[in-house]
Amino acid sequence: MLLINLSLASLLVVVTFSVHFAGLVGLSWVMRRGYMQRPDRAGGVAWQGATIVAMVLGLFTLHSIQIWIYALTYMAIGQFDALEPALYFATSTFTTVGFGDIVLPPEWRMLAAAESMNGFLLIGWSTAFLVSVTARVRLFEAEVERGEG
Repeated sequence: MLLINLSLASLLVVVTFSVHFAGLVGLSWVMRRGYMQRPDRAGGVAWQGATIVAMVLGLFTLHSIQIWIYALTYMAIGQFDALEPALYFATSTFTTVGFGDIVLPPEWRMLAAAESMNGFLLIGWSTAFLVSVTARVRLFEAEVERGEG
């Protein structure tokens, strides 16, 4: 059973990391197209704020997709009969909160542990991306103000 657990966990890590990578590429494209290529609109605080909010909502959407992947997997392997508890468990595990009011049986605990580690890394990756986006926006603003943009 441990081998099945680890194999499924590895597959889910590859899938969720792929979703995340593709999403970050897409968000970077949106950033370049929607913000960096419009110096005439770049000076507005509202436009800058809208760009950051769009990035945050995009990251939230990516994490939601990843949590749904785990929740549907838990249902597919027969650990939950309904979507709500599967989503609740997947969300609390992915975010490493792990309330403990719903737990998997011992034979599937390693899958939940892998989800928690996966979520921790993906949320960290998102945080680094958001910090990078914010820094790029500020740098671009400075270039526009100096007349270089």
